Amino acid sequence: MYQQPQSDGSGGGVATSPEVRVIGLVSDTHGLARPQLGRALAGVELILHAGDVGHPRVLDELLAIAPVRAVLGNVDDPRNPALASLLELEVGGVTIHVSHGHELGAPTPVRLVERYDADVIVYGHTHRPLVERIGRQLVINPGAAGPARFHLVPSVARLLVRNGLAEAELVALV
Repeated sequence: MYQQPQSDGSGGGVATSPEVRVIGLVSDTHGLARPQLGRALAGVELILHAGDVGHPRVLDELLAIAPVRAVLGNVDDPRNPALASLLELEVGGVTIHVSHGHELGAPTPVRLVERYDADVIVYGHTHRPLVERIGRQLVINPGAAGPARFHLVPSVARLLVRNGLAEAELVALV
């Protein structure tokens, strides 16, 4: 059974190389761990789940790919000890904030950077994949990896941290 790992300050995994750190970003699985997740997240050292996990088995299945840290979404059980209310971590000199976004009502990149000061802000809730840079901050919504809704293609993201700089790519789960 999946359990929320304790932070040791290292970002939670073994680096793929000293120069490049690759983190998988997932959100809004709503109880579905698609078979395409393994291919889309191959080689990541850590998976950050931005909430609406839906069922604990999703975290177990992600754990087969890489270590997982997850936050609480609005459809998750707030008593689940495996889900943090938010995550703040540092990977390769880059600070990362992860929350579901529902704490802002209707999250937008501007509202998120007004609230959180991290270099990278990861959120979910809207199901709409997005990578947007606002000033020095990179805002990422990996999209919904679970059941297809709102005529959107299910997706995840890969965060690459290199020399203290972050970039992200969206990956469709097709």
